This record gives sequence, C-alpha cells and structure tokens, in this order.
Amino acid sequence: MNQIRNFCIIAHIDHGKSTLADRLIQACGGVTQREFRDQMLDSMDIERERGITIKSNTVSLQYRSPDGKDYLLNLIDTPGHVDFSHEVRRSLMACEGALIVVDASQGVEAQTVANLYLAMEYDLELLPVINKIDLPAADVDRVREEIDEDLGLDPFAAVPVSAKTGVGIEDVLKGIVEQLPPPQGDPQAPLKALVFDAHFDKYRGVILQCRIMEGTLKAKQTIHFMHSGRDYTVDELGYNQFKLVPREQLSVGEVGYIVAGVKSVRDIEIGDTITLVDEPASEPIPGYQEAKQVVFSSVYPMSTDQYPELTKALDKLAINDAALTYEKDSSAALGFGFRCGFLGLLHLDVIQERLQREFDLGLVISAPSVKYKLSLKDGSSIEVDNPSYWPDPMSIDSATEPFIKASMLTPEAYVGPVMELCREHRSESQTMNYLSAGRLEVISEMPLGEVLFDFYGKLKMITRGYGSFDYDPIEYRKTDVVKVDILVNKEPVDTLAYLVHRDKARTRALHYCERLAKEIPRHQFKIPIQGVIGGNVIARSTIAPFRKDVTEKLYGGDVTRKKKLLEKQKKGKAKMKQFGRVNIPQKAFVSVLRADKD
Repeated sequence: MNQIRNFCIIAHIDHGKSTLADRLIQACGGVTQREFRDQMLDSMDIERERGITIKSNTVSLQYRSPDGKDYLLNLIDTPGHVDFSHEVRRSLMACEGALIVVDASQGVEAQTVANLYLAMEYDLELLPVINKIDLPAADVDRVREEIDEDLGLDPFAAVPVSAKTGVGIEDVLKGIVEQLPPPQGDPQAPLKALVFDAHFDKYRGVILQCRIMEGTLKAKQTIHFMHSGRDYTVDELGYNQFKLVPREQLSVGEVGYIVAGVKSVRDIEIGDTITLVDEPASEPIPGYQEAKQVVFSSVYPMSTDQYPELTKALDKLAINDAALTYEKDSSAALGFGFRCGFLGLLHLDVIQERLQREFDLGLVISAPSVKYKLSLKDGSSIEVDNPSYWPDPMSIDSATEPFIKASMLTPEAYVGPVMELCREHRSESQTMNYLSAGRLEVISEMPLGEVLFDFYGKLKMITRGYGSFDYDPIEYRKTDVVKVDILVNKEPVDTLAYLVHRDKARTRALHYCERLAKEIPRHQFKIPIQGVIGGNVIARSTIAPFRKDVTEKLYGGDVTRKKKLLEKQKKGKAKMKQFGRVNIPQKAFVSVLRADKD
C-alpha cells in the first residue's frame, strides 16, 4: 500500500487540467506515442471541441521514481464546471490527495476556491501546481501570492509547470510520490468499496469504477449495494489502463473496474457502497449524496413523427447518464415530448447537443425553469416545475423558490458593474472580500431562477472575461411567483407559458409578444398576441391583417356606397376572426425560446 497514490486534479474550468493529465500519462508510459492523442481522458467529441471535461475518468499508471521504486498512481480526472460538482465530490471521496492547478496568467478563480473547500471537506493533502508558465502573460510570483492569500497553501511548495511543453512534469510526479499520502485500511476487514463512476458498454453492461476502502474483492464473489439493496456476482475486475486489464483481486487502497452484469446505470446509484453478501460491512461509507436536478425543461421533436426516435435517444443517454431524469409531456402546439431534469444549464446544453449530433434529431426546447414549493390554502403543499401544473392563484397561500450562494471573483475595476448586475437579478445580500491586490470576491445570495438565462454571459461581458462564477444551493425562500400565459388570438399557447417573479413578468412577456409578432405570418384578420397574468393583460403586440381595397372600383357617387362596402368588409373580418385559426409555425417557437436562452 505504501507504493500506491490515489489523487485527482482539480481546477477552474480551462486551467489546463486535461493537458496536465496527458503529460502525466505520457511521462509514465501509460500509452504508446502511436496511440496518444490530446485530451486522452476526454472521450466525448463535445468535450474535445469545447475544451471542457464533462464526465470524470480514471486511469492507473506505473511510475518508477528516480530512487528505483515502482509506484501505482491512480489518477481520477474531474470536471471543472459548477454543474458537475457532485461528480467532483465523488472523485474526491476516492482519493487521499489532489493536485490543485492554477493558471499562471489568470490566477486563482471562483471554481478553484470552491474545489479547495470541497477537498478540505474530505481532508485531502493538496499539492498546488502553477500551469501555463510558458505564456507571455504568466506571472508566477503573483500567483504564488494568491495561492498563499486566497487558498492558504504553502506558495513555495507550488510546482511551476507548462503542461503544453512538458516543462516541470517530472517535478509534479516527484511531488505526488513524496507529498501525497498512501492509502490506509485493513485488507482483512469486511469489504467496503466506493462506486465513484460508471459507464455503459453495449457488450458487457455497466462497468463500475470503484475504490476499495477496506478489505479485498475477488472475481466470482457476490456483492451487495448498500443503498440500492441489489446483489450481483462479479464477472471480472482489474485496473483501468485505457484498456481493461483483468486481475485476480482488488485489495484495499486500489482503484479499478468491476463488471458484474449490471444492465443499466439506473439499476445502481453512483456514490453507493459495495460490500460482500457473505461478510457484509456494518455501515456504508459516509458522505453519500444523490445528484439533485435543479433545472427543468421540456424537449419536443421538431417533427412529430420523430417522437419514437426521441424516446429511444433519451433511453440510450440515460443508460450512461444517471443524473438525467425525464417523464412524458405533451403540448397542444408541439405534440408529444418529455419533461427533463438537468443538473444545470451546461448539462442541458450538452444533452441537447448530444441528441442533435448522435441521433440526428431536430428539437424544440422550452424555457428552463426551477422547482417551486407551494403551500395551498387547504393546508397541503406541492412542488411545481412545469407551468402546466400551476394551481389556481386563489388557492395558493405562499410560494418559495430555491436560493443560491453565488461567489464571483472579479478585478477591483469591475466591482461596481458586478454588484449592479447582482441587484438586477434580485440579489438579497452582498458581501465583499479583498483577496489580493486588485482582486475581490463578491458573495451574493440570489434566486437560482435568476441565473438560468443570461447571468453568466453578462458577468463575462462586463468583466471583459476576467470574472468567474460559482454557486452552492442554500435554501428555499418566500417569493412572489406568477404564471404568465401567452395568448395568440385569445387562445393560450401552453408551450410558451412560464413561471417568473412578478417584477420580471412584463419584460419577458413583451419579449415573447414582439418575437411572435415577427415570426407569425399575417392572416386575413387582425391577430392580437398578449401576455396575461390571470385575467390581466401585461403586454401586447398586434399582427396587422391583409386588407383588400374594396372601394377601388368606385368612381364618385354617394359616400353611403363606400360606407356600405367597408361595413360589409368589417363584418366579414369579424366573422373570419371568430372562426379563423392562427397557424403558428415551428420556427416561431424556436425563435422565442432560443432568443430567451441567449
């Protein structure tokens, strides 16, 4: 066990985590030069294109130190984005140490601080790494100061590296072996193994990624999942070294894979504890948390005959992604679809892109919303995330919405606009911490629904790309939420209804009405488009009708003839309006909802 090191790499998004992992893999000979490609641990096309890690990954590396000792290094990669912090949490539970990567030009950012606190929660040994020292804007001394002041770590222990060019990689490996502790545990104790990740293989079923905390696991033993209560027989186990390398057993402190005939990721729970049926452990590993969906949106196929394909596509994605939830939904305008729950906006974006790319589906996605908790006057309480299920306003006693504690790191020059942005998004309290010369942390408590649409983009814009953002859900607080219906020719369009705070209702209703007025073609009669709360109209646009000049054939004569023809036309238009149907084209829905997301 003294020759094993279990560690992960944590960092703010885009600080060079995947590139550093690539260099460590190459330095340890994890892959041949012919098999090597950039971002080895990022398996999805979207991850490569956007330069982000969405799914955590793991690899076991053999390393020989300068003094001739052989070590087994288990590297557990983690996502950097705030939406996937539950995945970071599970990866940290499987480690004894972590490399905390800081960009030499950008310094410590919000997600770096958030991940530091997570790592300290699990009592991990931290080794700071200053990456991108080859950049012209790199300022290693300033970053050492920030590591000291913002993170409270030893600035002189920080290893300066350039993951791109490979400078300093040997020092990082030496630091991992010397400064990060080996695992602890008893190989003879009852088995306790943490399931920190899983992925689906169409030939072998679910392949579990596990860390053995106590005891020893061998092939053909029967295992028991302590949270889900299911039993399986182990078919194969071993190390994950880009290809699965079978072994006879996995012992305490080791990280590896288990194949046990599990059919779907939904059958097990990530973060669960595995023990043996014959000799069970007395209690599971502490710290288990379920992934909580916070953003809800309806997904419809662009063409109604693609509904079966959408059903199959979501089933396949859910086999791999246990955090995605969905249930059947329908709309009068768009037909059948699904109401889906996501971990955040990036998760929604990734699922949408995968559905479009991997399954070639055209989609319409409704405006995202959060889950509101309502107390009704009859004493009951309900949770609502879909405007279709919003009860009669007269029956609602009070409503609460989820709040978050948002942490924004920004240069001092932009602190005014950042605080103004928070106030615009209904921030309830704001505090500032001076971190280092010219850098501040603004901490604000605000509703989660307010950061769904454009908050992050606006923050990046007003801070010229230097601002960074991280949040933690805190609690539900009282709010004044209303349901806004959009009426087209006095008929409500259920897909466009949305839930919003009363103060923001008119602004969004105007936006919807103006967009629809541009996209819906003119008819033979006047079409009013209205945003209403209950019976009150709060916004309106009108589409003018086509109109034939019925007086064109007249040449002089009595004015009453002219009036008679106009009156006849007016009656015809009124009758047409009464019986006429407005055809709302698909692109009108797409335009309204996409513009709202932008």
